[in-house]
Amino acid sequence: MTMRAMVFHVPDASLQLEQDRAVPRPGEHEVLIRVHACGVCRTDLHIVDSELPAPRAALVPGHEIVGTVVEAGAQVDGLRVGERVGVPWLGWTCGECEQCRAGRENLCERARFTGYHIDGGYAEYTVANERYCFPIPDRFSDMEAAPLLCAGLIGYRALRLAGDAPRLGLYGFGAAAHIAAQVARWRDQRVFAFTRPGDEAGQAFARTLGAEWAGGSDTRPPEPLDSAVIFAPVGALVPAALAAVAKGGTVVCAGIHMSDIPSFPYRLLWEERIVRSVANLTRADGTEFFRVAAQIPVRTATVEFDLGEANEALSALRAGRIEGAAVLVP
Repeated sequence: MTMRAMVFHVPDASLQLEQDRAVPRPGEHEVLIRVHACGVCRTDLHIVDSELPAPRAALVPGHEIVGTVVEAGAQVDGLRVGERVGVPWLGWTCGECEQCRAGRENLCERARFTGYHIDGGYAEYTVANERYCFPIPDRFSDMEAAPLLCAGLIGYRALRLAGDAPRLGLYGFGAAAHIAAQVARWRDQRVFAFTRPGDEAGQAFARTLGAEWAGGSDTRPPEPLDSAVIFAPVGALVPAALAAVAKGGTVVCAGIHMSDIPSFPYRLLWEERIVRSVANLTRADGTEFFRVAAQIPVRTATVEFDLGEANEALSALRAGRIEGAAVLVP
């Protein structure tokens, strides 16, 4: 049995469509999933742009996967054939290292990631470990749910680390921020959105999702922020965000990759300001986030692409032409 898949071969800068790639077989603790939708994440761009090291050979990217279980391995007992599930970036952890034992599986020393170490969802079928699949609330369609699997999850974890900031800045208003803004407003936080300079359409989009102010990332907000989350992979935004937060404020860097942070004067960090990063997610994050997302409910803005148009979707994301999130549909 074969399938269509978009495959990344290092050092190519684009994906190749394979029409007759073998459908993977699930292991004892894995399920075979027919992919209905797969979100296109900026991390996928970092992989194909060779900004992340040593991806799997002949890799199928994609880690915002929504699909239906069509086959289960012999030892699977938590999922059933016909069940709709979502597969996130975190694809496997050892459960034995110091980080796992401390409840920090997102920092597992031997973690494996979907669409990076494990073939992902830019295909008609994929396999996933049953422990790292989430049930998808019925209120979300496949298209609506796909961006929740990474943009939503990482945004949610970033919000948690940013704390209960009354005035929250979001730098880079793309797939993650457009979800995080809705969660923040649900928590009665005031949202200040920062886009690429001159991106008036992006600023208007942010306002429709509850941002009370929106402007270019090269401008200061009208009042000091209590916390800021940086989703754009631009290191120069770190000192800009530090300059925008009040005393004791926190700046959270939410991406897996960022350009170098330039030198900045100590006075920007002084007065107990904090800079920290977000790494991956835990399954507990996912369980909590999907409950909250369904309760709000979160509304995702998506742009649909056919599976074979994955390169076009990545190019549009790279150029900042996507409002919300791009989603591939096999």
